[in-house]
Amino acid sequence: MKEKIAIIGGGLSGSLLAICLAKRGFTVDLFERRGDIRKGQAEAGRSINLALSTRGIDALEKVGLADKVLNDAIPMNGRMMHSTQGELTYQPYGKQGQYINSVSRSLLNIKLLELADAYENVNLYFKHKCTDVNLNTNTAVLVDENSNSKTITADIIFGSDGAWSAVRNEMQKTNRFTYSQTYENYGYKELEIVPGPNSSFQIEENALHIWPRGEFMMIALPNPGGNFTCTLFLPYEGPNSFETLKTDETVEAFFKQYFADAISLMPNYIEDFKTNPTGSLATIRCNPWVHKHFALIGDAAHGVIPFYGQGMNCSFEDVKELDEIIEAHYPNWDNILQLYQEARIKNANAIADLACKNFVEMRDLVGRPEFMRFKKIEHDLCEYYPDLYKSQYELVSFAKTSYKYAQDMGYKNEALIAHIMQNNLDKDLQNAERIKPLIQQYIA
Repeated sequence: MKEKIAIIGGGLSGSLLAICLAKRGFTVDLFERRGDIRKGQAEAGRSINLALSTRGIDALEKVGLADKVLNDAIPMNGRMMHSTQGELTYQPYGKQGQYINSVSRSLLNIKLLELADAYENVNLYFKHKCTDVNLNTNTAVLVDENSNSKTITADIIFGSDGAWSAVRNEMQKTNRFTYSQTYENYGYKELEIVPGPNSSFQIEENALHIWPRGEFMMIALPNPGGNFTCTLFLPYEGPNSFETLKTDETVEAFFKQYFADAISLMPNYIEDFKTNPTGSLATIRCNPWVHKHFALIGDAAHGVIPFYGQGMNCSFEDVKELDEIIEAHYPNWDNILQLYQEARIKNANAIADLACKNFVEMRDLVGRPEFMRFKKIEHDLCEYYPDLYKSQYELVSFAKTSYKYAQDMGYKNEALIAHIMQNNLDKDLQNAERIKPLIQQYIA
């Protein structure tokens, strides 16, 4: 008889993990502190759309959900920048045919829970909050909505309970556990661009829209109903900040100055700004992820700010790689969990670094002439020399190579393009005899 496995946290990574384990014949108990999302609404103001790319799609394909999820997704082929004057500048994400997908967090979670619930060997428990775990006895304490407490036992317990993980909290008390939680001086508010007539899109449908303003920015991702989920990222303090936008008048003046082209598309922006909660942005790292027969997965192991669109994709890749390690090494759980940890920690740290770097890029750089020149050169190198050169974005979003490899190659790419820019070789990029040796020199 196969082991009984408990999963604390029924979000995206927890529900995907439940499906993978169920497919392998394990008995799975999944505990989620929230109510059943299939019967209610997502948490107001905290439903930032997700950018599903190759790694996440690959994981969903393992459980047969990729096509169903992509049917409800909207392809985004590139970034559309909006200047303060309303001028538009477009930057493709990759080569022709490469795109990321805008998906609804809540709808994706519903699909995963529906599939998990279809397995007889999966038991779902909602409104069960984990308040304690015992790392020595493989037990956890859950409290339900009526304040009833029960202790559960499992052979293996996974903590997929998010950035404020109760499982990780207990692991932090163990010897030589390293943990860091780094906040950005930025919060975020969710807003909405409403649909046009007959659920039409009022701005370009197949793009991620960015209003970069140096110290702050707004982004918008499309939804199937013709609306866009907008997220305003703003400092907590300073001249243009949550601290200074306290009245309808100050909010209105701020939007008229910096987002004039969006105001007519957002009739409820003042009310949304006042009533939607302010979310925080934190990067969470820890080591180890495993203690005895407990393991962290997803955001419980690595909280990543959302500026490379990889938080969910990274979590899904955690699950996929763990599943592959189980296939290769079961029933040796000690070996399985150790190999899982070794495979994932360095990559989670790499994408956390890249997400922080990309926040600066999206906020401060995307509209600058030198940066646009850099991106043009990068795009041309990808087009002319696809076998020799791949952009860091392509390696992260459209490939399955490790995040650490993508990070390392990014440094080499930057050095190559810096050489091209310094020597004004932009017009010679199609000259293979000149450019190929240069690429090999820097990228080898």
